[in-house]
Amino acid sequence: MADQTHVLFVEDDDVIREATQLALERNGFAVTAMPDGLSGLDAFRSRRPDIALLDVMVPGLDGVSLCRRIRDESTVPVIMLSARADSIDVVLGLEAGADDYVTKPFDGAVLVARIRAVLRRFGHANADRAEAPASDDTGGVLTFGDLEVDTVGMEVRRAGRPVALTPTEMRLLLEFSSAPGTVFSRDKLLERVWDYGWGGDTRVVDVHVQRLRTKIGQDRIETVRGFGYKLKA
Repeated sequence: MADQTHVLFVEDDDVIREATQLALERNGFAVTAMPDGLSGLDAFRSRRPDIALLDVMVPGLDGVSLCRRIRDESTVPVIMLSARADSIDVVLGLEAGADDYVTKPFDGAVLVARIRAVLRRFGHANADRAEAPASDDTGGVLTFGDLEVDTVGMEVRRAGRPVALTPTEMRLLLEFSSAPGTVFSRDKLLERVWDYGWGGDTRVVDVHVQRLRTKIGQDRIETVRGFGYKLKA
């Protein structure tokens, strides 16, 4: 169906791939399932899914490398699957541009909830872009030193040059920009940016803050030890 959300799912384990595909399809998703990274990249380019679900350890082109390739071409949301919660693969996946991760083995209902949470965030980002009112004085542009944040056009410039942010990074920056100088706890950012109605792994926040710092300036977002992060006004 044309109005179905299209999921690209890359997983080399036949049992997991088939069972997960069936679970997603039962929940109304259209699924393209691929057994390795190279076929996954081809499917991404030819079918342009709405979201990509990538296992870290797949043959040909591993999930982290595939995420980087996708991120070079698109801001489509990406969720990584990792077999170990404490694995360095989790951080590597997030640093490669993934928006979230799920640890295997996972419950099908949890996976569906996480996919829908990511899609809601991206939907909200698009809605914000379409509906945000312009300020009479600034046209919706907030300025912090050499950083300019256009809250209407959803564009960011640093020293006059455009800064490319993923939708998740943009939502994170908008959250900070809404109250410069205010400290946001990691849990609050998980709730406001990642749309978590439950506890989540704060590494997701830490890695995205670090990625954002590399793009807008390392000293622009300050760490407040024991509390969280704040945007310097």
